[in-house]
Amino acid sequence: MTDILPHLLNGLTLGLLFALIALGFTLIVGVMEVINLAHGSLFALGAYFALTVLGAGWFGDTAFGAWWLSLAIETRYVAALLIGPLLAALAGMALELCLRPTYGKAPLYGLLLTFGAALVIEEIIRLGWGTGEQNLQVPAAINGPILVAGFIYSKYKFFAAGFSLVAIVAVWLFLERTPYGAIIKAGAHDSEMVRALGYDLSKLRLLVFGFGAALAGLAGIIMVPIWGLRPHVGIDVVIPAFLIIVIGGIGSFWGAVVAALLVGLAVGITGAYAGAWATMSMYILLIVVVGFRSRGLFGRKSALEN
Repeated sequence: MTDILPHLLNGLTLGLLFALIALGFTLIVGVMEVINLAHGSLFALGAYFALTVLGAGWFGDTAFGAWWLSLAIETRYVAALLIGPLLAALAGMALELCLRPTYGKAPLYGLLLTFGAALVIEEIIRLGWGTGEQNLQVPAAINGPILVAGFIYSKYKFFAAGFSLVAIVAVWLFLERTPYGAIIKAGAHDSEMVRALGYDLSKLRLLVFGFGAALAGLAGIIMVPIWGLRPHVGIDVVIPAFLIIVIGGIGSFWGAVVAALLVGLAVGITGAYAGAWATMSMYILLIVVVGFRSRGLFGRKSALEN
């Protein structure tokens, strides 16, 4: 048990982080019926924005930049957690405006546009922040090792898991306990009915896309200290996110969470005993679940099935 416990913790941490990524993805797919292949690039963009905020990159040679760098890392880190997702949300909203001419047309148009957007965003990252791998500094209080049940574990992974869990619950409360969340859920089931009730469907789509992009950016800030920060890190994210929403069921909140935990545990445990099969385990899990239930664990019939 002592031998497998670190791998179980790694799997749970990875699963919670995957859930945070996949929730933004599943909201966009559920409301807009668009598979956003740029979701991983928005994940990376949020992390790079946070990197700039932490280092005062845009104001480094000014008096404001010097004052900002004099602040405690904890203050700058909290600011990065707020500003990074906000800027990622703005980028996502800009992408949604570009997507509008594709609405009502074959899904392939939106798919190709978001694929192109992913390439553009990655190239912008290369031009703006360079091509090398970078590190996202975290406060000392959540950095370093900690002794757990006789083995040494990373304090940051505990923080990442706890933060992701709190964020997931906060998103659920927003969707379940606020009128805005009710409108988003209604839009995921019948967008035309939302329009018939007098709500602006264009504004709903814009806000949902921005919200999903913000979740992706937030996940990027939390995850890259574990995975590393490089321009193509988004590619490593978008495929697991897509697998998770298919396994969990398109449009299902808890389906995405449960599927993310299953994928995280599969990767974590498989990586411990057969490292070469760690990534493959995700695809095997997908085949097993979809083979028995084509709509995923909690899926309902979607326009994507037509």
